[in-house]
Amino acid sequence: MLGLLFLTKNKKRTLEESVLLIQQGDRLLLNEIIDSYKPFIAKNVSAVCKRYIYDTDDEFSIGLIAFNEAIEKYSPERGSSLLSFAEVIIKRRVIDYIRKQTKDQHVSIDLTYSSFEDESAGMVIVNELSLEEYKKKSDDELRRDEIIRFQALLNSFDLSFSDLVENSPKHADARENAILVARQLVGNEELKSFLIEKKRLPIKQLEKMVNVSRKTIERNRKYIIAIALILSSDYVYLNDYLKGVLEI
Repeated sequence: MLGLLFLTKNKKRTLEESVLLIQQGDRLLLNEIIDSYKPFIAKNVSAVCKRYIYDTDDEFSIGLIAFNEAIEKYSPERGSSLLSFAEVIIKRRVIDYIRKQTKDQHVSIDLTYSSFEDESAGMVIVNELSLEEYKKKSDDELRRDEIIRFQALLNSFDLSFSDLVENSPKHADARENAILVARQLVGNEELKSFLIEKKRLPIKQLEKMVNVSRKTIERNRKYIIAIALILSSDYVYLNDYLKGVLEI
């Protein structure tokens, strides 16, 4: 609804196009978009905190800063919309804030659930979750959402997770070479655009840039595409996984 309202005011401009103008220095437009999307920010912050968030809450301020960060870092080549990107950044920053605020403290969070029937009967169900359980639940939800988004992107390339399992290089050296090829691809704007637009690897060009044979690139084609998509997008958890596989 917010997006539609914003587009009504700017009929010939999409939100992503507006972001590009902001990145070029349009601060007035930045303020307009942030003001228009405060409900979106509050909704995502509330989803992490498991309670209604007011604009006077510290967590809401973290959400505002994260939304601004998303605008600054967004690129259409990430393969996702600004709002999808912003949602990940907002939730991740709020989780980091909660962890920082409660570090080395034994804190529990009370979540109170009630219905009209419960209230009429004078009953309130209280469920206490430890902080670690709460953080795990938040991380699990964000990770699941990220995997769903990545699966949708893979589908657009006619790939699936089963393809990646079947085509993942078996040896560490082979995986390292495949990731390095993906890094070279992502680091070249022309080749990255080719991948996003054509939905296939620019093998001929890559062969000239890396010390890997054409046969090896072709054999690991699906894996390289998947890694390149992760590296060029806003997948927080999948990027963390890659950092464990190889320093990137």
